[in-house]
Amino acid sequence: MTTRAEMIGAALARAVKKTAAAMTESNKGDAPEKGAGREKGAAPEQGAAPEKGGAMYRTNLRDVPPVGGLKRDDGWVDMQVQFLIDKASAGADHVIGWTVLKPGARHERHLHRNCDEFFIVLKGQGHIYTDHGEVPSVEGDVVYSPRNCPHGFNNTSDHDVVLVWGWMGAGSIEASGYEVS
Repeated sequence: MTTRAEMIGAALARAVKKTAAAMTESNKGDAPEKGAGREKGAAPEQGAAPEKGGAMYRTNLRDVPPVGGLKRDDGWVDMQVQFLIDKASAGADHVIGWTVLKPGARHERHLHRNCDEFFIVLKGQGHIYTDHGEVPSVEGDVVYSPRNCPHGFNNTSDHDVVLVWGWMGAGSIEASGYEVS
């Protein structure tokens, strides 16, 4: 029997392998000379997209602005959302995000046609929207939603909820096939 943690781990591994394979394929013959573009041995500039050839990308929550233009009508209700790693910043075919939901904030029931999603409740509690209604969720919960599976989160508490989350198989909201369900 496969546990949820094993399912999430396997999905993450597939996403990483797919991204690495895509990067390798797109970089064939395009790799820069060793050391080109920065001082030999120097770390990549923080917040800079990786060089072709698969250089590490690093950022910090303090350096990533909240995503603008997320509309209530599209299910983004009073949320602070940051795309920490995505196609635009790191050339990735996935997104790793950070969300803070103040009391009363919620991400309405939605789905992604083109990617799987996971999220981890790092702080706080509320309710998860599922196929079967709302169910309680607490700090430490790890939730996996395969593509086309409706999901969402409602902060029903008096304290902030902090989520770290990822889309596996899409590097942007447009590529994810996002739609409110």
